[in-house]
Amino acid sequence: MSIVVLISGRGSNMLAILEAGLPVAAVLSNVPDAAGLALAAQRGVLTRAVSHKEHPSREEFEAALAAEIDRHAPRLVALAGFMRVLSAGFVARYAGRLMNIHPSLLPAFAGLHTHERALAAGVKLHGCTVHFVTAELDHGPIIVQAALPVRPHDDAASLAARVLALEHLVYPRALRWFLDGRLVIEGGIVRVKGNDAQLLYSDRD
Repeated sequence: MSIVVLISGRGSNMLAILEAGLPVAAVLSNVPDAAGLALAAQRGVLTRAVSHKEHPSREEFEAALAAEIDRHAPRLVALAGFMRVLSAGFVARYAGRLMNIHPSLLPAFAGLHTHERALAAGVKLHGCTVHFVTAELDHGPIIVQAALPVRPHDDAASLAARVLALEHLVYPRALRWFLDGRLVIEGGIVRVKGNDAQLLYSDRD
């Protein structure tokens, strides 16, 4: 029933997962000095660094990362600010049990700099998406989304902070749904058994 969480930086979503009481077996990072590793270790969670810089190819890095993941035999692998594009082979290895959170309402604004792009596009709603990972970047089946209105005073930093608060709410929720066996994929569409909403809307500043 355990989760392995992959991070590259501060680990705020990882911390939200831990604080939600989800069963995290290990936190792994491709950045040895990622701040999130220290946060996890302080909470008694096993941490390991698998640096991509120590491997001459993506294939060798991913093989080392997969070996470390598989040591824990997790039911689910959660990407939480993991800033490496994963190969189709790696994704296939964990197909159906590899999850990510992305700071936009996918399929809009896949990739990086989502908040700046949302503001430049003049969208009136923005948010985040939890999805299953597929070989196509940021385009896997959507599990849950959280949306909020873009305020006239928002800049990229304020919008990012508001969206991040929603990320911390919906990512643990989606992981728990998975562990409880409540997610069903039919025709590429994810449904949740029961009455839980797959869209959260917040109008708070």
